[in-house]
This record gives sequence, C-alpha cells and structure tokens, in this order.
Amino acid sequence: MATNSFLKNINIKGRSQTQKLVSALERSESNRGKEVTMNRSVVEIKGDAIKDFFKRRHRK
Repeated sequence: MATNSFLKNINIKGRSQTQKLVSALERSESNRGKEVTMNRSVVEIKGDAIKDFFKRRHRK
C-alpha cells in the first residue's frame, strides 16, 4: 500500500460523522480480514531497484 494513503487528513463535522468513524474503526478492529496465502514467488524491491523495475515494465 502506498505511504501516501496513510497520510490523509480527515475532517469530521458533527456528531453523526464522529459516530460513523468510531463505528467503522471498531468494526475494523474485530474484522481483521482473511489470511492470504501467496501462490507465486514474491521478491521485495527497495531503493533504486524500484525505478529500474518500472522502467523495464514500461518498455514492454
């Protein structure tokens, strides 16, 4: 997930929106989602290797 998606401002206006936010946070805490099993190999790419990866993908 992109880092930018964590860096959002949330403007809450009024009691109704406050209650909806708290309710959503409480539901997310109890519903952790499903276990994910990878069926393909996974490689972690860091630093400048990311730029190289996308340059190669764009040329195809």
